[in-house]
Amino acid sequence: MKNRQERFRLSPSDAAIQLDLIAKVRGVSTAEDFFLSLPNTFKDRRVYGALLNAYVQNRMREKAETLFDEMRDKGYVTHALPFNVTMTLYMNIKEYDKVDLMISEMNEKNIKLDIYSYNIWLSSCGSQGSADKMEQVYEQMKSDRSINPNWTTFSTMATMYIKMGQFEKAEDCLRRVESRITGRDRIPYHYLLSLYGNVGNKEEVYRVWNIYKSIFPSIPNLGYHAIISSLVRLDDIEGAEKIYEEWLSVKTSYDPRIANLFISAYVYQGNLDEAESFFDHMLEGGGKPNSNTWEILAQGHISERRTSEALSCLKEAFVTPGSKSWKPNPANVTSFFKLCEEEADMAKKEALEGFLRQSGHLKDKAYASLLGMSVTGDELSTKEDRTGDQIDNEEDDDDDGAEMLVSHLQGSL
Repeated sequence: MKNRQERFRLSPSDAAIQLDLIAKVRGVSTAEDFFLSLPNTFKDRRVYGALLNAYVQNRMREKAETLFDEMRDKGYVTHALPFNVTMTLYMNIKEYDKVDLMISEMNEKNIKLDIYSYNIWLSSCGSQGSADKMEQVYEQMKSDRSINPNWTTFSTMATMYIKMGQFEKAEDCLRRVESRITGRDRIPYHYLLSLYGNVGNKEEVYRVWNIYKSIFPSIPNLGYHAIISSLVRLDDIEGAEKIYEEWLSVKTSYDPRIANLFISAYVYQGNLDEAESFFDHMLEGGGKPNSNTWEILAQGHISERRTSEALSCLKEAFVTPGSKSWKPNPANVTSFFKLCEEEADMAKKEALEGFLRQSGHLKDKAYASLLGMSVTGDELSTKEDRTGDQIDNEEDDDDDGAEMLVSHLQGSL
C-alpha cells in the first residue's frame, strides 16, 4: 500500500497542471483555494506560474500584479515565461507602456527574451502606432542569434501595418508568413486568409485558399470561416455563397458563426428580409443559432424601428445555450433604448434592462457605464472582480494580435 501511495504521490508539476485545469473548469476562486491548500514545499515556479496564467486569462490585473511581485521576491521570475504571461495581460487591457517597462526589467536583469517576448513587444509597439519602434524591435530580434523569427512574428507585424494603413509593408510580411509555414500547420493559412482580406487583396485570398485546399484533404470550420469572412468584407458575396455551398457539402457540424457572417452582411446592407431568409435556411439545415445570431437579427429590426421583434430576438439571445459568454453590443442596446424612448415605449426598455440585470452583465461597471446605466449596491463591481465568463464576441476582430499570442503562450506552459 505504501508503495502505491508513493507511486501516485502528487508532484509540483502535477499540482501546476491540476491548478490550470481547475481554473478552466471550476473558475479562478476554486483554483485559488487549491493553491492555498498546497504545502509551501509544492509551490514552486510552475505552480505560481499556473495561478498567474489563470489570473491573466481572466484579466484580473491586481491579483496578477500582486502574484508577480510575490514571484519576483521568491526568485521565480528569472526566465521569460512569467514576463510573457504578464505582458499578455497588459496587451489585453491595452496598457502598452507596461509592456515596455517589463521589457526594460528583463534587459536590466539580463533575462533573455524569447520568441514570445519579441512577438509581444512587436505587437505592443505596433498597437501604439509606431512603425519605427516596431521595426527597431524587429532589427534587434534579427541580431539575436538565439531567435528565429517565425510566422507569428510576421503575421503580428502584418496586422500592425494594416492598422496603420501601410498595406505594402503588410503584404511583404504576409509573403514572409507563407515562407515560414512548416509541417502541416493549418493556423497560418487562417491568418493569411483573414489578413489578405483586411488588406483588400481578393486575388491573394483566393490564391491562399487554393493552396490550403491542395495541401489538406479536409478543411475545418475555422478555415471556411476565415475565407468566407474575408470575401464578405471584400463585398464578394457571390464568391462567399459559393464557398458556403461547398462547406455545406463537406461539413461535419453546422457552425452558426459561418451563417452569422451572411446574416450580418445582409443586415448591414439593409436587407433584413434576406437575412431572415438565410436564418431560416440555417435552421432547415440543422443549424442552431447562437446569441450573436439573435443579436444580429435584433440589430436589423432596430434599424427598421421594430421594437417588438428586436426585443423578442434579444430575449432569445439571453436564453440561448452558451449565452453566459456573450454580452450584447453596447451600441445595439443604446440604440434600442433610444428607439423605445422615441416611441414612448418604456415597457420594452425596462424589459431589456431586466434581461441585463438578470444576466449579471450590469455587475461589470465599465460595461454598465457604456449603456448609460447607473448601478448601485450589489450590482456595482469592476470587470477585474469577476472570475466568471469572458466576453466572446465573434464580431470583434480588434484584438491587436493578443489572442494569437495568448494561444501560443498557453502551449508553452
